[in-house]
Amino acid sequence: MTILVILIPAALFLGLVGLLGFFWAVRTGQFDDPEGNARRILLDDDLDEMGPDN
Repeated sequence: MTILVILIPAALFLGLVGLLGFFWAVRTGQFDDPEGNARRILLDDDLDEMGPDN
């Protein structure tokens, strides 16, 4: 039963750290464009590098 004295505050502390990390990520703009990179990876950049004469 005494282990709960350690585990409950540890769980609350880790939850608070995660919540603060989430708020930091939102405030610094980490979630501004979640779809941009997912679509950008599908673009074919090789066509731009070849030029018009190839």
